[in-house]
Amino acid sequence: MKYYTKTEEWIEVKGNKAIVGLTKHAVSELGDIVYVELPSVGDKFAKDETFGAIESVKAASDLYMPIGGVVSKVNDLLEAEPEKLNEDPKVNYLIEIEDFDPEELKTLLTKEAYQGL
Repeated sequence: MKYYTKTEEWIEVKGNKAIVGLTKHAVSELGDIVYVELPSVGDKFAKDETFGAIESVKAASDLYMPIGGVVSKVNDLLEAEPEKLNEDPKVNYLIEIEDFDPEELKTLLTKEAYQGL
């Protein structure tokens, strides 16, 4: 199941790992993405903490952790080809995390709640 934040990140839990990405709406609002700054594997972040940044021809924005956790994988492709986010933000995730508290998922938006914003 996917969950969403009001700051336009999504998270999908798969076993003991969770994938974090940027919503399609956020990507369309940003326009052509030209730069993505992501953390390193092993970095630890709390819920709502900034974990990276994204820049487009229109604007720059911080990326926020939907829930706390430790970065277990980074989509390195985005650093070399940030425009991949424009192609498909669902497939081109940002990071994968582990060591998170599943209880924090209850503070996020469901798909229906997100679509209602």
